[in-house]
Amino acid sequence: MKTAAEVLRRHEQQLHAQHHKNVSVTVAGQRVLVTLDIVPDEDDPHAVLAAQDAFGDPLATQRVKPDFRLSATSALAWIESGFGKPS
Repeated sequence: MKTAAEVLRRHEQQLHAQHHKNVSVTVAGQRVLVTLDIVPDEDDPHAVLAAQDAFGDPLATQRVKPDFRLSATSALAWIESGFGKPS
């Protein structure tokens, strides 16, 4: 039987998975990790798209709409655009 703490922890993990996504892509032989963190603010909902190199050094950060779909294709398009505002 699960304890209340286990049920709450599982719920927290599911919420975290819904609000934090990441994808790894290779560009010019370099691995780039692209993350999407959704900020479910009632007044100003948005998401933060970020890229970092294989060493964890930040490459770029961009504020996007909270319904932005992160995929390998959208991550590559963002990187290839010079980290401009995704459409």
